[in-house]
Amino acid sequence: MKIAVVTGASSGIGEAISLRLLKLGYGVIGLSRNITKNKFSNANFTQMKVDLSNEKETSSACESLKKNNIDILINCAGIGKFEPHEELNPHTIREMVFLNLTTPMLLTNALLKNLKKNDGYLININSIEALRASKFAGVYSATKAGLKAFGDSLFEETRKSNLSITNINPDMTQTNFYEKLRFDVSDKENEKLLSSDIADIIEHILSMRKGAVVTEYTVRSLNFGISKK
Repeated sequence: MKIAVVTGASSGIGEAISLRLLKLGYGVIGLSRNITKNKFSNANFTQMKVDLSNEKETSSACESLKKNNIDILINCAGIGKFEPHEELNPHTIREMVFLNLTTPMLLTNALLKNLKKNDGYLININSIEALRASKFAGVYSATKAGLKAFGDSLFEETRKSNLSITNINPDMTQTNFYEKLRFDVSDKENEKLLSSDIADIIEHILSMRKGAVVTEYTVRSLNFGISKK
């Protein structure tokens, strides 16, 4: 059985991707600080409770995952805070940079040899903010643009292998990402994305002929919409 590591697996996009992979017959190691096995009634799901914004816990998780034969790494965990830059707490800045950018780099560093050996997949869930400049999103956009650049560079670095690398840049997606923010996705179906839309992309990537890879997906709602709290 092929094994996938999914970060942020306890909710939102990470949960939807994990459930889809299980349905497709993959084993899933789900990483999150809030995860419980009860959420996934599947024997092929393994929980790894870890705070990926914590350097010590992340390093420990990397060492543990090295012992597994991993075929897929999906870097999905992330946080965002959207305020004038001078009003951001320094801790928030460090947390965003570590979780959104440093952690995916560390996990990739730990698992890359296995991924290449297994003709595997590295998939980064970025953001539309990786492609544009929005006010109050300086740090978040920088982390997502950095993750995209990392994936793009690694694709060129590993092209002699059969590793497939894809950056996915979703627009606003209905998840608990916005729970503590001042805005949320629209209530209208054509003005938001669903987590299942991103899971559909994952399924498509895995179904493609190995000789071809879509290195970047940008998925947006048909119409623009936003809800202010």
